[in-house]
Amino acid sequence: MAEPKIFELNNGTMQVKVSNLGCTILSLSVPDKDGNLGDVVLGFDTLEPYQKGLAPFFGCIPPNSLHGGQKGFDKVVWEVAEHKEGEHPSVTFKYHSRDGEEGYPGDLSVTATYTLTYKTTLRLDMEAVPANKPTPVSLAQHTYWNLGGHNSGDILDNTAQLWANHITPVDQNTIPVGEIMPVKGTPFDFTAEKPIGRDIQQVSLGYDHNYVLDCGDEKDCLKHAAKIKDPKSSRVLDLWTNAPGMQFYTANYVNGVVGKGGAVYNKHAGVCLETQGFPNAVNTPNFPSVIVQPGDKYIHNMVYEFSVE
Repeated sequence: MAEPKIFELNNGTMQVKVSNLGCTILSLSVPDKDGNLGDVVLGFDTLEPYQKGLAPFFGCIPPNSLHGGQKGFDKVVWEVAEHKEGEHPSVTFKYHSRDGEEGYPGDLSVTATYTLTYKTTLRLDMEAVPANKPTPVSLAQHTYWNLGGHNSGDILDNTAQLWANHITPVDQNTIPVGEIMPVKGTPFDFTAEKPIGRDIQQVSLGYDHNYVLDCGDEKDCLKHAAKIKDPKSSRVLDLWTNAPGMQFYTANYVNGVVGKGGAVYNKHAGVCLETQGFPNAVNTPNFPSVIVQPGDKYIHNMVYEFSVE
């Protein structure tokens, strides 16, 4: 039985701590404009709160249904397949999901590899291969980011630019209704950079919507999905992906969570950029399919590029 452990990736410029418990990013420290390292990931000092389910999916990989059911991939301990140090440190986690687990058909072999590819760039590559039955697969990375530092308050003055001309509107249970709606002229429009808080009051609790990644420029076969910038520290995060959609979530339900170093995380304390297949795609024929056939391979790549400007 694999034990939950913490692994460090460090290339001398940035430092990332991840756990094989849910493939969770526990911390990620990058320099600000003055060269000061800051941890930009909400989370806890130890693994215990994650194990107890006290984290609102901080940093982990939740799969299908909402977060994969009663016990999603974020709650299981993955096997550590490889941990490399050096200039491009990486760690690879493996998990085998059995036929019928959480109601999903077929056996599924999943791997997730975190790599520091450049000085301040983290890459996540996820693959999943069904053994014997077609099965829905849509894995997401649920880290709550705060570029001012995890303990710097809310993210409403951070700016966001999202390379999406459309969202998938939702019902009262935040399930997409099957439409694809233009963002132009709505509070959901982030096609030009703007503060996250500018129009947030016009959206009930805050943003928690799937954006259709349909207009980003490409680099290494990945689309530009999002750019988040913190005006105070000048830290910037550019996210690139091959996924069709991205859940843009502004931590609307985070309320008084006591995290690292005693920091208290409240509403809008972070932003999630969950690249993924469209939610409810299994019931929506006009959405890109998330069903993977036996022998085919689900491949989901994300590149988190940090900088200052």
